[in-house]
Amino acid sequence: MEKRYFKRDISWLSFNQRVLMEAADESLPVYERLNFVAIYSSNLEEFYKIRVADHKAVASGITRDDEESVQSAVELVEQINDEVSRQMEERIHIYEQKLVPALRRHHIVFCQSPREVLPCHYDFVRRFFLDEIFPYLAPVPADRQRVVSFLRDNRLYLAVRLYKKGVPPVAPGGTEYFVMKLPYSKVPRFIELPKVGADYYLMYIEDIIKANLDVVFPGYDVDCSYCIKTSRDADVLIDDVPDAGALIEQLKKKVKKRKTGAVCRFVYERDMPPDFLRHLMNTYRIDPGELVPEAGHLNLEDLGHLPNPNPALRPMRKPQPMKLSCLDEQESVFRYVEHKDLLVHYPYQSFEHFLHFLSEAVHDPGVSEILLTQYRVAENSAVVGHLVAAARNGKRVTVFVELKARFDEEHNLATATMMQAAGVRIIYSMPGLKVHAKVALVTRRRQAGMPRGYAYVSTGNFNEKTARLYADCALFTCRAGIVDDLKRLFKVLRGQVRPEEGGKVLFRHLLVTRFNLIPRLDELIGREMELARSGRGGRIVLKMNALQDTAMIERLYAASQAGVQVELIVRGICCLVPGEAFSRNIRVTRIVDTFLEHARIWYFEGGGRPSVFLGSPDWMRRNLYRRIEAVVPVLDPDLQRELTDMLRLQLADRRKGCFVDARLRNVFKSAHPSKEPVRAQYAFYDYLRQKAHAPVL
Repeated sequence: MEKRYFKRDISWLSFNQRVLMEAADESLPVYERLNFVAIYSSNLEEFYKIRVADHKAVASGITRDDEESVQSAVELVEQINDEVSRQMEERIHIYEQKLVPALRRHHIVFCQSPREVLPCHYDFVRRFFLDEIFPYLAPVPADRQRVVSFLRDNRLYLAVRLYKKGVPPVAPGGTEYFVMKLPYSKVPRFIELPKVGADYYLMYIEDIIKANLDVVFPGYDVDCSYCIKTSRDADVLIDDVPDAGALIEQLKKKVKKRKTGAVCRFVYERDMPPDFLRHLMNTYRIDPGELVPEAGHLNLEDLGHLPNPNPALRPMRKPQPMKLSCLDEQESVFRYVEHKDLLVHYPYQSFEHFLHFLSEAVHDPGVSEILLTQYRVAENSAVVGHLVAAARNGKRVTVFVELKARFDEEHNLATATMMQAAGVRIIYSMPGLKVHAKVALVTRRRQAGMPRGYAYVSTGNFNEKTARLYADCALFTCRAGIVDDLKRLFKVLRGQVRPEEGGKVLFRHLLVTRFNLIPRLDELIGREMELARSGRGGRIVLKMNALQDTAMIERLYAASQAGVQVELIVRGICCLVPGEAFSRNIRVTRIVDTFLEHARIWYFEGGGRPSVFLGSPDWMRRNLYRRIEAVVPVLDPDLQRELTDMLRLQLADRRKGCFVDARLRNVFKSAHPSKEPVRAQYAFYDYLRQKAHAPVL
């Protein structure tokens, strides 16, 4: 029986495997490789808290997904745990056999256990423990008969087995178990020890605690100690309520319960003796299916904050955001966009241009209103600051705030409350839908010879922090049709038009989910199929973060069988199976590099008259059917060429580009990727830099 789709979560694990491959890349600086271990670990933590927790809920009889049976959920969790165990062996090997020795070659020595502490460090370790750590330790008996205790989500604990002095271990009270929460919210996870010769020394906080357990437990002999942690169900399911006040109250209550959700995995040091593990399982009611053993240290996402004590070991030089030279001359984003569309690529180009756009809207007397969608914004957001300033300056400011943005619910509510107090009109989440569109609209008072407004459509959030880490793009335009479409979209968000009434609203240029996006995609794919059948080519290039929807996958299979050449650049989940008879003309490229590939760009060749789009949605079921997403056509030929050049570079990347094959393996396009000249992210940065110095036409 042919396999037409990969399982979503197994495909995601293939992506995380690709992240781990960067940690193994010896051509990268050691701290960059450590950062990829941190990213891998952080990704896996969220995966268990959301996806695995969801399947475990179904497996326990709780209905969450009507397409998944109890049996299939049980089997999938087993398959996930098997693949994670396999990857964990690789992660352990990379960290212990590759990265720790690489640090040592740079004179950074990790003392990975109390046994590795040098005699010259004994006094420092003892004194540091007594002064900085001991006051924060609070041992709790791990014994259901004596005390009811609780392991908080994603907190690291040290579990200790002790023998009472003078009492046989088998006698009543002779053996005791305690757990202690590591206090590294108060103390750093990594402690620098005094330098010895040319070498710098680092130590995990838990190893310092292990070296001083005699101080914590006088009257006991310490048998052994191991770190443990739980990951808990973090999915917040919000019921549909039409009233904003009821939604807010429900959200506040449910977010508070996130830290006490059902256990979806119990992570422990795999050297722990079986009887010790059984005792903890009994104490904390851990099911065998929730056990995930690891070697050595847990919570390696903290490696992203590992200090570098060696000043001779310089950090990797990464592309820094450029200012657009065309705006240096024009000064005003408004004035430039009145004559020509503007495309900005983050993080290669500066997010300051969008902030300047908002600043102009604040101070321009001709501007009457600012409308914007908020999905995720930065802490102390400059975007929010400009919106507040605009409201105080007499502008009408309307912000649609998506309260259901996972892990940002409380932050979004806090910023919404602050904006509302400053006079900004806030519209909250739509019942049954998430609003994921990344759009802004500045409208003007009617004035002869002036545009109706300025539209901004992006693939990324209005977040100046992630704009330095995520590779996104955004379009500024004054085209009347797009401006009018954005006005209609904000009518939808205001509730003046319901999504199910989509036939009554005509989006002439924007592609909007639940209205015209899927019919337009069908039309564009169909056009390429007709071209291929008539011998006039037929080519599609789709760049996105995830491809899951089976209906759209079937359309791509049909296009492949019609002779259309389909190139997919998919960073994460890809449920489409390449390399089969039904997908012989489809190739899947995955790029993992310095920046997180986040842009969604679609190219349909059209027999020499290409259609190019950018916008917010991936081709996941949730994006296409359960969210409001917006996609804008790129109509300026120069900007079309800029995006197609970027796609060309990404497809040519043989250093960081992998093919995803029919077995979900990440296969480098070259046998020697580190020697290949094209590294797409850096090549595109150079492309933009050279273009910036070209004469402005």
